[in-house]
Amino acid sequence: METSVRIERIDAYRWRVPRHGGMRTDGLIFADEGLMRDLEGDQAVQQVANVAHLPGIVGPAIAMPDIHWGYGFPIGGVAAFDLETGVVSPGGVGYDINCGVRLLATSLSISEARPRLGALVDALYRTIPSGVGASRSDVILQRRELEGVLRDGARWAVEHGFGVPADLEAIEANGTLEGADPGAVSDRAKERGKSQLGTVGSGNHFVEVGYVAETFDAAAAARLGLEPGRLTVFIHSGSRGLGYQVCDDSLETMLRASAKYAIPLPDKQLCCAPLASPEARHYWGAMNAAANFAFANRQLMAHYARRALGQVFGPEAAERTHLVYDVCHNIAKIERHEVAGAPRRVCVHRKGATRAFPPGHPELASRFRDLGQPVLIPGDMGRYSYVLLGTDGAYRETFGSTCHGAGRRLSRHQAKKLARPRNILRELEAQGILVRAATRGTVDEEMPEAYKDVSRVVDVVHAAGIGRKVVQLKPVAVVKG
Repeated sequence: METSVRIERIDAYRWRVPRHGGMRTDGLIFADEGLMRDLEGDQAVQQVANVAHLPGIVGPAIAMPDIHWGYGFPIGGVAAFDLETGVVSPGGVGYDINCGVRLLATSLSISEARPRLGALVDALYRTIPSGVGASRSDVILQRRELEGVLRDGARWAVEHGFGVPADLEAIEANGTLEGADPGAVSDRAKERGKSQLGTVGSGNHFVEVGYVAETFDAAAAARLGLEPGRLTVFIHSGSRGLGYQVCDDSLETMLRASAKYAIPLPDKQLCCAPLASPEARHYWGAMNAAANFAFANRQLMAHYARRALGQVFGPEAAERTHLVYDVCHNIAKIERHEVAGAPRRVCVHRKGATRAFPPGHPELASRFRDLGQPVLIPGDMGRYSYVLLGTDGAYRETFGSTCHGAGRRLSRHQAKKLARPRNILRELEAQGILVRAATRGTVDEEMPEAYKDVSRVVDVVHAAGIGRKVVQLKPVAVVKG
């Protein structure tokens, strides 16, 4: 492939970006030959090499098969840093801190639900605000309440009646990241977030009703409550305007910190600070607080999704809807991994990547301990999504990480241009997929062709051993911002 960065093929699913120039380590890209061809001319490959320049990086700069261009780090990027010599970079987390997904499994089958899908998608659209600047009139947080959300995350939501305690066991980090500092979050960020808890937002965020269409591991699927034909609800959103503002607030500080600590940057979007520095500690406290806001946001949305199910199918349907799992996509976390044969605590940045811890990992709740961590991989609104499990291979090779979705192949502008002469809503309806959206523009930007085929991405992950397929889900109704 033609690129300014030299690439060497390792095997059918791995590609090396050899260390050169100021790189401190190699780059490692997971992809098959077709996905690598799709990356021709994409600056994401150069971004992998750029990340490898950062001080204290441990192991390779990693990219998943859904890699595409992002701010500083590629989306689909993973990098780990030594706690003493390494850095934290907002570009390695992203603007939408703890953008993530959660999956609910209902007690209903698709055949039972299909006659009332229109009523369900309408109820979800009414109950969960969506769109640019979406806010709630019924949940406006006073300062003390907001600080509780920033400190306690999903636990705050459950304690205030939004969900049940069992939900917390099925959330990464139990829905609360330690080290959150509400005082490190600016007044501007808090103002943006105070009325956005329980809202979807815009862009690629959604609430999607689907069903289990194909099973790859029947025993694991049954353990997760994902039997064939089971109706599901996917929720994809993050920390909304609050998280965006936390990132924005940090960038100028981190640019100054990079100069102060004489950190050479191949791209200023990789601005960072040593993990032990006051600048890093301030960002860390604000980032974890924003991540907790995102956990609480998805917890509220799940509560309202259950309420919508109850309105349409009766209270028993709401009560019997359980949380399968909830994962982060954009986060940096201190974790223990084996490096060069020895256990070591490192700071793992996952930017558009999913944690994929293996069976037996002590951070997993007892119900998942022998299975491995559920991994949720949304696709596009016209095809399918997947549920996987974490593997020992991911823990050995990618710091317990795997892909997070399909990955964009068209910019939003390109997608809108392609969609202009078409009616994407009607095309999806003809496929049996109902869509409710705030604007046509959002639907056009998120048209299925704007994304890679997620089955290709997941097949690479499965074949490379950094994730294990359990079920495929197909959409039948979608709420978009």
